Amino acid sequence: MIDEIRLGPDAPVVGIPCDHKTIGELPFHAVGEKYVTAVMIGAKSLPWLIPAFGPQLDLGALLDRLDGLMITGSLSNVAVQHYGGAPDRADSPQDPLRDSTTLPMIRLALERGLPLLCICRGIQELNVVLGGTLDTQVHASDGRFDHRAPPVVEIDAKYIPRHSVRFIPDGQFARILGSTEIRVNSLHWQGIARPAPGLVVEGVAEDGVIEAVSVREAKNFALAVQWHPEFRVWENPDSMKLFGAFGEAVRAHAAAKRQPAQPGARNAA
Repeated sequence: MIDEIRLGPDAPVVGIPCDHKTIGELPFHAVGEKYVTAVMIGAKSLPWLIPAFGPQLDLGALLDRLDGLMITGSLSNVAVQHYGGAPDRADSPQDPLRDSTTLPMIRLALERGLPLLCICRGIQELNVVLGGTLDTQVHASDGRFDHRAPPVVEIDAKYIPRHSVRFIPDGQFARILGSTEIRVNSLHWQGIARPAPGLVVEGVAEDGVIEAVSVREAKNFALAVQWHPEFRVWENPDSMKLFGAFGEAVRAHAAAKRQPAQPGARNAA
């Protein structure tokens, strides 16, 4: 499918922050191919990978170059120090360089009205940025399902739909998807505990786990999901609708940036 995509020279640019990880004893800045592919196929945009250099990055100058921002899932978890949480499990994978990159980047993207789509770890980062907290072991909470990846080797089996998500009827997800309920995959240890005041909870699983949120009074597209719509996006009509809506917002933002400044706009304030 990726071979059929041809992006022109004016394709909008979507930034994707990297994880910082060790592979073969060497440090890498990396993003899973499924996210890159989903931006190209679903959003019809050019993916631009952003290294996890944290405070070394000039985030303002960086976001000036982008038309959208996507925050991905990851094997690592947001450090509890960022939301005043209880100690995490001893084997919880951490990525402090990613935390120091994505958390301030999300905040600035929202301030600027840059189209934003957050997935899995991304929904958790968005919640933390806006003042919410996380449940570090969803499966251990009373009444919750085991949302962790199933213990299978085959990659297709890991991403099969495992539960339903119900959306509020008048929300953005219901409008984009054309439905108030879909089935989704599930591959996460952690999830939202206390949603941030700045978020609207739009979708929940049958056990009450928050699966979809929008940013209240956002200046632009700003949605987040706990599941993984990026996996083989072209095979799932719901995933294509979600990435398609993100792509529309990205293209509109890019077009607005190209509009010449109106006379006197600088002094309008």
